Amino acid sequence: MSSMISYVKTFYDTIKLKKSAIIVIVKLLIASGLIYYLIYYVNLKDIADVFAKADYRFITLAMLLTFINITLQYFKWKISCSAILKETDRKKIFYSLFYGFAAGPFTPARVGEYFGRALEFKNKSMVSITVATLVDKFFLLIPITFFGSIGSILFLKDYYHVSSYITVSLFVVIFILFYILIMLMISPSIWHNFMLKRMNNSKRLHKFYSEILLLRELDGKFFVKMFLISIVFYSCFIIQYAILAIGFSQHGNFIDFIWAGNMVMFAKTIIPQISFGDLGVREGASVFFLTKMGQTSSTGFDSGISLFGINVLLPAIIGMILLIKKNNA
Repeated sequence: MSSMISYVKTFYDTIKLKKSAIIVIVKLLIASGLIYYLIYYVNLKDIADVFAKADYRFITLAMLLTFINITLQYFKWKISCSAILKETDRKKIFYSLFYGFAAGPFTPARVGEYFGRALEFKNKSMVSITVATLVDKFFLLIPITFFGSIGSILFLKDYYHVSSYITVSLFVVIFILFYILIMLMISPSIWHNFMLKRMNNSKRLHKFYSEILLLRELDGKFFVKMFLISIVFYSCFIIQYAILAIGFSQHGNFIDFIWAGNMVMFAKTIIPQISFGDLGVREGASVFFLTKMGQTSSTGFDSGISLFGINVLLPAIIGMILLIKKNNA
């Protein structure tokens, strides 16, 4: 009987592993297909020409901002670790962040980032690390959705001539929703009690109740710090995109590129993660918005793919090197 149970468990684990591998392969194929289509649509020669004629002073500046970008992510993760995981070891927090960078892009919906961050915290439960990571990521969604929504409404008004009445109405709705959200963040006891009560009554989530209770210790000060750092981090990210667009374009307005960057990030966030590292989605959105603003499609493609390279691929490579060193130690 025990051998039969062992066989079934092994079979189940094998199926689960194969399923994960299939998902990764499918996402890689989708990413490859999207990139191939964009290269075909934009023209490979134009893409290469724009890269060759780029002003590399701006490209270098954008790359240097990656270090500020990572530093801000570190401080944000450090605040979450201290408040939720009760972990203050800076070295562990640093390595945890980079292990997450290494594992995130290669997995569906970046779930590998949660397991990557857990590698350095052997004494912490996977649930508590997942909660801390979700909280860490939640705050970035606020500026992305807020500024992305505002930018998208203005884009519809200017380029598709949407009625001013509709535009104003949408602005009012967005500001009211985000005002309510900010008030709940400053005074979290209301939604804490609501969420925790719902979890305690849920048969599926009740077993995680004790882990989620960690959220009750978060106060308004925590929310304000995380909110402010997330806005600075998001601003750094958008400025990187604008600088890359300036470097690749022959003409253009920095404010327009900031505007386009907001909408690219918004589009990438609301579109389901159907490809590896969002490859193709980011670049497609970049091509769409920049061409609407009078830039070439190759400028849009090169700006999007370069943003992926310096903010996703580069940290992932560094994280992978640290992970290999850890395994060989």
